[in-house]
Amino acid sequence: MLRTRRPLLALIAILALLVIGYVAQQVSSDSGSPPSTHPVAASALPAQARETIRAIEAGGPFPYPEDGVVFDNREHLLPGKPTGYYHEYTVTTPGSDDRGARRIVVGGKDREFYYTGDHYASFRRIQLNR
Repeated sequence: MLRTRRPLLALIAILALLVIGYVAQQVSSDSGSPPSTHPVAASALPAQARETIRAIEAGGPFPYPEDGVVFDNREHLLPGKPTGYYHEYTVTTPGSDDRGARRIVVGGKDREFYYTGDHYASFRRIQLNR
């Protein structure tokens, strides 16, 4: 009987560790983990993203009526801030029939700029040359 319990106990211990690891990962991802730690220089972004940055800094005009709307950060990939802190702007995608997947999200008085090329699945903080 003892011989059959050891493998079962080992299996239960392994499963418990996997569950604990999974829960810890979910908690850390729900806490507003920061975007990639490697900022991207504005000069390294697509030309359309640089055009969008210029339009944002000039206060417009913007090509889409949705530009400037509040970005809710539902994915929790940007630092946690109150509702209304972030606003999103379209980065035109050549050949796309719609707004495409590329956006620039701007936050706060300090004007933090973030780029996503995959419709909010990931973000890179934009390093502006000011």
